[in-house]
Amino acid sequence: MDKIEHIGIAVKSLKDAAPLYERLLGYKSYKKEEIASENVVTEFFKVGESKIELLEASSAESAINGFIEKRGEGIHHIAFAVDDIVKEMARLKSEGFQLLSDNPKRGADNKLVCFVHPKSSHGVLIELCQEIKQSEFLP
Repeated sequence: MDKIEHIGIAVKSLKDAAPLYERLLGYKSYKKEEIASENVVTEFFKVGESKIELLEASSAESAINGFIEKRGEGIHHIAFAVDDIVKEMARLKSEGFQLLSDNPKRGADNKLVCFVHPKSSHGVLIELCQEIKQSEFLP
């Protein structure tokens, strides 16, 4: 793992949360994006080499909605940048970590992503992120 790519924060409303982070950080977000397959809308802020990702549920079926109902708003996950997500997934499986999918998925901010189940990482949801290069094809 190369670095912390971003910290994901579950919020009830981007309309309410984004201005707070703009005031906190002193600048506006650089990207807002809907990930329909995950029923979530994200908004990103750059913080040095890392990012803050605000996550709002776009439907009642969203995992973010379930998270907020159980735990309230707050830190949802920590994401790590990796060079080869498939290789890193295999390494983590061999180390006994439980992954939430067998293959990486297309995520926000032009990334391939995979999550490590929090039960195998002391209650912390871990996300692996690999930048999608122009030459890579993923449906």
